[in-house]
Amino acid sequence: MAERMLKFVETSQAMPAKRAPAERRHDFGEIYAEYAQEKAAEQSSRCSQCGVPFCQVHCPLHNNIPDWLKLTAEGRLDEAYELSSATNNFPEICGRICPQDRLCEGNCVIEFSGHGAVTIGSVEKFITDTAWEEGWVEPLVPGAARGQSVGVIGAGPAGLSAAEYCRAFGYDVHVYDRYDRAGGLLTYGIPGFKLEKPVVARRVDRLKAGGIVFQRIAQLQTGRFPRAFCRRSRSSSRIS
Repeated sequence: MAERMLKFVETSQAMPAKRAPAERRHDFGEIYAEYAQEKAAEQSSRCSQCGVPFCQVHCPLHNNIPDWLKLTAEGRLDEAYELSSATNNFPEICGRICPQDRLCEGNCVIEFSGHGAVTIGSVEKFITDTAWEEGWVEPLVPGAARGQSVGVIGAGPAGLSAAEYCRAFGYDVHVYDRYDRAGGLLTYGIPGFKLEKPVVARRVDRLKAGGIVFQRIAQLQTGRFPRAFCRRSRSSSRIS
């Protein structure tokens, strides 16, 4: 580990390069370009591999951040993705929009020592974008059929996560939302220069391919289903 990690003293923090303004003014694409694999490995190697990883402690999902940083530094990206996705349904989305400066990166030990935090969010985004490109993202496989239906109301991130877990447990899942596209605030509330919509759409397509049914409906009688996960938000359906 010592050969590949703990390089925060000799290696400075470096975010991915921004796309040139002349290029960005012609589209609504994301501001930052992708890391090159070598740069992602370099930035991951800055991790100090703390005995008590405060980045993981302050992550709401308690992602295994030090472990997948180490795997990235070693070039084992398929394993890094497998570990990252074990605790997070949408790691590439969290890598783009999660407030890392207040959570994992804001509590990085080397940030406190004045060396600049490990660029955790950018590495997380790189890992999963690479997984999509390389075909490592596996289809959603339903569990043994239970013969029961679950209605998930609201197709925002919470609703999508609930739907995925329920489908994996063998339930027939129907997701209801008032809008014509799933994603909630991911689709309608966050601008494309922060989160491009195809990133959300490919996750939704994966859920559809796994047998989850999405329906647009403005008002719903919840008594139709014996179990209903209701996520009330600005973008969710009205429930009566």
